[in-house]
Amino acid sequence: MRTTAVCLTLLLTHMQAAEPNAAAEAWLAKTKIAPPLQVPASLDAWQQQRAQIRAQLNELLGDLPPRPPTSAIQVLTREDKGSYILETLQFDNGAGEIVKGYVFVPKTATAQSKAPAILYCHWHGGQYDIGKQELLQTNATPVAAGPALAAAGYVVLGIDAPCFGERNGHGPDGPQQKGGNGEMTAAKFHLWVGRTLWGMMLRDDLTALDYLCSRPEVDAKRIGVTGISMGSTRSWWIMALDDRPRAAVCVGCMTRYEELIRAGMLKAHGIYYFVPGMLKHFDTEAVIALAAPRPMLFMTGDQDSGSPTDGVRHIGDIVSQVYALHGQDAPSHFDNEIYPGVGHVYLPEMWEKTVKWMDRWVKNGNPAK
Repeated sequence: MRTTAVCLTLLLTHMQAAEPNAAAEAWLAKTKIAPPLQVPASLDAWQQQRAQIRAQLNELLGDLPPRPPTSAIQVLTREDKGSYILETLQFDNGAGEIVKGYVFVPKTATAQSKAPAILYCHWHGGQYDIGKQELLQTNATPVAAGPALAAAGYVVLGIDAPCFGERNGHGPDGPQQKGGNGEMTAAKFHLWVGRTLWGMMLRDDLTALDYLCSRPEVDAKRIGVTGISMGSTRSWWIMALDDRPRAAVCVGCMTRYEELIRAGMLKAHGIYYFVPGMLKHFDTEAVIALAAPRPMLFMTGDQDSGSPTDGVRHIGDIVSQVYALHGQDAPSHFDNEIYPGVGHVYLPEMWEKTVKWMDRWVKNGNPAK
């Protein structure tokens, strides 16, 4: 039986993007927002601009506490699943919460025969009880991503994001606030102390990346990151903030904020998603461009109301220019696919492309020059 949250998500999935509205135009007319990213003519100039954008992003995310060391991460259980070992881990994030995650380790992965790895970021979908459990289910993906990627030879790690899975009801108001109320409570608390919920979410993801890189069975030079929806957004932000992931696949949520406002669809994204002051400096093409020249595959349905198609194309046009600065082969590292008649869903053919992309650029070590 579908939950109310899932039904609402499916309703959003099939909604047509709203027409630009007069209210949005009036608000934008009286607000100074940054123009589209201006791509410089040389790679050297872009590298300087890139460093400035990354520094600005880190500042906008707020005063985040230092990440805990990998030595603080504990493996709680290990279960033999036949072709792989399923581990449960946890760490104290140093900000009031215990974070739990799953690690899928193929039996072929050893310290002597290191494996490629995937940092998997789960979606939102209003499914606060699921979180990392998405790796074992098909609530968001056509197959259970954890076992499927482990069968393909990857060590896979995914953690509960704030307010999800075993963190649902563990915000500053405790178990009396779960679901959307807990998410709002966490967002408010973080704003009061000078940081953002989104920044804290990414900080936990980067802690998970630290740990994945430290695993003896993992080749730290062959790590990819992927997800759908909120997991997609987490993936391209991780690529922007950290150079360690070699490649990414992002399904849905390739959203340019100005176009989202003009479409009247701010309601399509939760409070976790919003970074104060960002549009004073740049829109999302600046974030996505920081990944260049590392391979990035985006797959977005043209009926996805949370990612207006004109914004998806606008981002793609600008980011392609940044990839072109990196040489003749670099444009092939960026693929921005739009699926006609498709909403906010993960199609089986998208999953096939995800695995092929990771096999090409992560597992097989195809260089991203």
